[in-house]
Amino acid sequence: MTRYLKYLLMVAVFVFSGLFAGADEQGLLFVGAFSQQTLDQWTSKKFVKETAYSLTVVDGDWSLKAVSESAASGLIKKIRVDLEKFPVLNWRWRIENRLPGTFDERQKTGDDYAARIYVVVSGGIAIWNTRALNYVWAKTSPKGDVWPNAFAKKNAVMVALRSSEAPVSVWHTEKRNIREDFKTLFHKEVRWIDAVVLMSDTDNTQQAVTAYYGDIYFSSQ
Repeated sequence: MTRYLKYLLMVAVFVFSGLFAGADEQGLLFVGAFSQQTLDQWTSKKFVKETAYSLTVVDGDWSLKAVSESAASGLIKKIRVDLEKFPVLNWRWRIENRLPGTFDERQKTGDDYAARIYVVVSGGIAIWNTRALNYVWAKTSPKGDVWPNAFAKKNAVMVALRSSEAPVSVWHTEKRNIREDFKTLFHKEVRWIDAVVLMSDTDNTQQAVTAYYGDIYFSSQ
């Protein structure tokens, strides 16, 4: 069993008893309220060496900073979200530098990303049925490309939302219909997701990168 698949299955076990989430007065379901200077209910899970995550101010707003130096660890928010009510995931992110060198992120030796956010549907006791949608800031794959993860081809799909054409040190805003993406990419009708995971990793390429994540929330549209 590959390292990434072991990590994914570990996440699946961890999120099996996820808590149900409710919306705020604006009808938004917050997963990461970093602008409020909180990491409430986010838990660190190490894959290889620790990526350093911390709250800091960028452009006058609080956000989550990730510094990875030949490391790979994620922050997991165990949360049950009803995609019938809140199908759309919203967030913003930025990177301060691109991963240097040339590598193929579709291969195990190049499976590193300056920034990634993924949503997990736990297989429960049948952990091999766990599925994850990975939205990544790619290095070589063009924006819009989709491919199976090099370490967990049946369990995880990678989607390049940003790539080498996106400017660094600039915030980029994302919006994805998670329910539709699961239907399109896994050919699977999904009502509930069980966790959201952040991960900046450089363990395979042995490089260093700094990224920032803004608030993350689900909405009805």
